[in-house]
Amino acid sequence: MKSLQVAHADPRLTGRPRGGPTVLRMLLGAQLRRLRRERNITPEEAGHAIRASHAKISRLELGRVSFKERDVADLLTLYGLADPDQRTTLLDLARQANAPGWWHKFNDVLPHWFEVYVGLEEAASVIRTYELQFVPGLLQSPDYARAVILLGNAGAPEDEISRRLDLRMRRQERLTGPDAVRLWAVVDEAALRRPIGGNKVMRGQIEHLIEATANPNVTVQIVPFDRGGHSAAGGPFTILRFEETELPDVVYLEQLTSALYLDKPEETDAYRQVMNTLCVEARPATATRAYLEEILSDLE
Repeated sequence: MKSLQVAHADPRLTGRPRGGPTVLRMLLGAQLRRLRRERNITPEEAGHAIRASHAKISRLELGRVSFKERDVADLLTLYGLADPDQRTTLLDLARQANAPGWWHKFNDVLPHWFEVYVGLEEAASVIRTYELQFVPGLLQSPDYARAVILLGNAGAPEDEISRRLDLRMRRQERLTGPDAVRLWAVVDEAALRRPIGGNKVMRGQIEHLIEATANPNVTVQIVPFDRGGHSAAGGPFTILRFEETELPDVVYLEQLTSALYLDKPEETDAYRQVMNTLCVEARPATATRAYLEEILSDLE
């Protein structure tokens, strides 16, 4: 039988990589999935060992839920991992993975289904996104972001609106610093022509976008009206990629009160192909600044 190996000296397992608990859960889940498969144990059998369903095993292996040390210990025993150093490494990882991320202090305004995305966004090394109706959240100016938040939270008290705005601005810190995320946004012209918050707010947003495109880690392309129909007719989506080779790409699809997270290659490959086609159909990134300035002049 193939021997079980756990890279206990790997800093991705012993340190605190970018993304905190989210990426740690994903790394631990990937290790548990590999160990289970090497022993030819089914998710149903693994679930029985920890008094849970096979669906919980799937969520654990995807890093979607927190880990109980007892469950991890029982699974490692089931998978035949007896080496004390390797067990200690993975159990320590389980403890670290349960530590709260910075976004947990926004739990009062952060729905669970979006909390997952914020963690993935924090962990990602590359984010590719297509937006049809709004400027992407990571590129929104404060006034524009506030106007967008008000659209979905009409009647909410002022302190709640402020909290939601603070969260969005905090997320934008991923675009700065030595390990800033690489953002590639393809934006439909409709999102740039729709005066969310009025012309003054929209002018500020376009100016904000022009400034953002000067950052070397930010690329913005525009799909103009004259392109007609295009390959992303199904709606907006985001693809997140991670430095850790064990972690698959994740496609995020937001719905009105929930979201879908896709990570199977047969699913994510289709969205990657659509994104690549969109980048060809859109105006080149070198033309973005001039196009934004043209839109800005139309708002005066």
